[in-house]
Amino acid sequence: MNLTFANPWVLWLILPVLAVLLYHYSVIGRRRLGTLRFSSFQLFKGISLSDGAWKRYLLVALRLMGIAFILTAIARPQDQNTQRTVHTEGVDIMLVLDISSSMRAMDFKPNRLEAVKQVAEQFVAQQTADRIGLITFGAESFLKCPLTTDLARLQGFIRDIEIIPEKFDGTAIGLAIASGINRLRDSEAKSKVMIVLSDGKNNAGELDPVTAAQMAQDYDIKIYAIGAGTKGQALMPVKTPMGTQNMRVQVDIDEATLENIATSTGGLYFRATDEASLASIYQQISEMEKTKYEVTEYVQYTELFYWLLLIGLFLLTLETLLDKTVFRRYP
Repeated sequence: MNLTFANPWVLWLILPVLAVLLYHYSVIGRRRLGTLRFSSFQLFKGISLSDGAWKRYLLVALRLMGIAFILTAIARPQDQNTQRTVHTEGVDIMLVLDISSSMRAMDFKPNRLEAVKQVAEQFVAQQTADRIGLITFGAESFLKCPLTTDLARLQGFIRDIEIIPEKFDGTAIGLAIASGINRLRDSEAKSKVMIVLSDGKNNAGELDPVTAAQMAQDYDIKIYAIGAGTKGQALMPVKTPMGTQNMRVQVDIDEATLENIATSTGGLYFRATDEASLASIYQQISEMEKTKYEVTEYVQYTELFYWLLLIGLFLLTLETLLDKTVFRRYP
């Protein structure tokens, strides 16, 4: 029950009104009691002066309670029943993440892949009515999660992402975009978005990224491209005859191609050089692709004052009957 009052200001009157009435009964009313003069109190020995006092207190209590119930009824308590109809213009989003061996680079903390996973989870948590899917890629692409509204499950898939095995190592950006198109092309969402994150250049797959972006444009799919990696060199674990050692390697991102991919579809290209800038980029994308809500609200009120009014009138009637009959005072 969602209890509200149509005239809540009346409730403020209850305490002062009851206080005035109580003062009247306890002070002024006592002064008006009739008196009889007796030359001796011998006749009243053994009779308690308070034997009939409870009757008077009961009548006062009934009247005060009756007035309190009536004042509460005047405040018009209501049970508010609200129905909401929500219309949404959803957004379908495919996360396309590079998991090639270069994602082990430690220019992000603790490395690129772990930072990307953490930020991607935060991005998913911020969405509401959107459907989101996940594709990872190296030399080949892999569907990890189809479009879904079960975002908690999707976050679990993101946490389980690992660097691709060596036999699939490489960066097939064009092929990854094609896989995303295949999942979004039949979508009936108002907006279809692909977020492609890579830290290198296209060096695998038979489909070049620019051609794949043109296909995405034909299906009204917007691509946001993110180049992940510091500018210059980054520490990378490298296998050597002496074991795995951290060595500095050149960061080589094909920014021109990624920017062409994004802008040709109406999207944007971003460069993330650390985890903070990566989080900021995902936040910008989230704000640009917000789901539109239209809420129609219907409110129905059920009046509850009838019962309070009846109880109040009953108490006042009972007080009057008792006062005029069994509790009647003489003379």
